[in-house]
Amino acid sequence: MNNETLLNEITKIFGDILDVPNLVLTPDTTALDIEEWDSITHIQLIVAIEKRFNIKFLAAEIQSAKNVGDIVSAIQLKIG
Repeated sequence: MNNETLLNEITKIFGDILDVPNLVLTPDTTALDIEEWDSITHIQLIVAIEKRFNIKFLAAEIQSAKNVGDIVSAIQLKIG
């Protein structure tokens, strides 16, 4: 799965969890860019991503992700 496809999948997940229709994410998008993305929804996003891609993140991986691009890269490493 390429990065563009992953970004599209993550955008769907974010839109559902954050309840933001027509959400547009870029690799540079951070929690500061989206009002609805707080610490609670961050956990919900991670859980939804783990379920969707059948992966598990380490705590260090979650903490080191600073933007959507970092999340895409972490998924890519796990799914190959």
